[in-house]
Amino acid sequence: MNVALPSIGRELHSSVSGLQWTIDAYTLVLASLLMLSGSTADRIGRRRTFQAGLAVFTAGSLLCSLAPSLGWLVAFRMVQAVGGSMLNPVAMSIITNTFTDQRERARAIGVWGAVFGLSMALGPVAGGALVDSVGWRGIFWVNIPVGIAAIVLCALFVPESKADRARRPDPVGQVLLIVLLASLTYGIIEGPSRGWGSPLIAGLFGLAAVALAVFVPYELRRTEPLLNPRFFGSAPFAGATVIAVIAFAALGGFLFLNTLYLQDVRGFSALTAGLYLLPMAATMAACAVLSGRLVAARGARIPLVVSGLGFIAGGILLSMITNHSSPGFLLPTYVVFGIGIGLVNAPITNSAVSGMPRQQAGVAAGVASTSRQVGTSLGVAVMGSVLSVNLHGGMRAGFVDASRPGWFIVAACGAVTLILALVTTGPWALGTATRTAERLSPADERSPVSVP
Repeated sequence: MNVALPSIGRELHSSVSGLQWTIDAYTLVLASLLMLSGSTADRIGRRRTFQAGLAVFTAGSLLCSLAPSLGWLVAFRMVQAVGGSMLNPVAMSIITNTFTDQRERARAIGVWGAVFGLSMALGPVAGGALVDSVGWRGIFWVNIPVGIAAIVLCALFVPESKADRARRPDPVGQVLLIVLLASLTYGIIEGPSRGWGSPLIAGLFGLAAVALAVFVPYELRRTEPLLNPRFFGSAPFAGATVIAVIAFAALGGFLFLNTLYLQDVRGFSALTAGLYLLPMAATMAACAVLSGRLVAARGARIPLVVSGLGFIAGGILLSMITNHSSPGFLLPTYVVFGIGIGLVNAPITNSAVSGMPRQQAGVAAGVASTSRQVGTSLGVAVMGSVLSVNLHGGMRAGFVDASRPGWFIVAACGAVTLILALVTTGPWALGTATRTAERLSPADERSPVSVP
């Protein structure tokens, strides 16, 4: 999607904020519905939910490919996201419940991770090739045969499973979460054009604050909340949640700004832009495998610390780009950034569930997944707004200077990651996780998830 943004902007005559919405409309809906989709799958069946997600995602892709205007594209991206919310978390639940032997499950998750890494590496290249050959609508067409094939293969090979005891729905909490995320993101994206002090933007930020103020006490009173605020008594969980938001904000902002830089400033084709990102994606995939091994052997601290350093170095290097930066500068810079994002995933999930009762571990991991999507949305919103505020004289003339504050924000995200890595992975932090598990578990079920 990112490599298609310049082409979409030209054909649909979109502003920077319009391009932001083609990304954020998807990630916002996805983030809002991930936990609901997971609990729904537990209740009515994981295979059934996964197939429904595939069907909605495929239909949404068809609609996106036919979108006559930017407004319709954004709306159809939201349809896509409803289906997408039923895919990732539900697929992991299917794997966990299909492979009951511990070694088989580890191998299956390893295959899953390898395929994910491969898709990250090939996505920008495949997207660039489609945009250059058939246009931006091709990135949606390609999903249709894949989605249909996946639905059929699911019916043939994936067994149905349900939770022994599914969590109760939390519609009020779900609505409050959607209001919070949507109003905050809309305010950030539209603030530069409408004015930060305008009644609409101020009202949106006020609405977000009210939604948060109502959400927390409401969830504290529920027996089975959508998101239990008590989880944040665990320093590893709280740290993992914040790191997930800021790390994926850095990734979302990087992909948004860098795509505009490579195509609109440098004049590269979509395919060439995708090839430029290939070393970063390959580094991400390799570091993801390495990170998992480091977490298993030494815990979360080392990969998180190195990840923070990677973001800091990557952000500083990206702030030095010019309209004529050579591949010899850009590609190593992208690799450094790839190290940062590649190392962060495994310790986020591990830290989120560390010390949690086993019956709460899945919910905790779901919060981490949601935090990633929230971070991506906020990253695109913030970086796009920073660009809009500072951009003068068109992309080619003003992008480098206008984007520099955004790259400094990436470096700041790395600094926060580094600090949280040191604070939330030590003995004191693990002690808070143990105490939180004791408060959350019934007396006869206190068997927290252990951390290497």
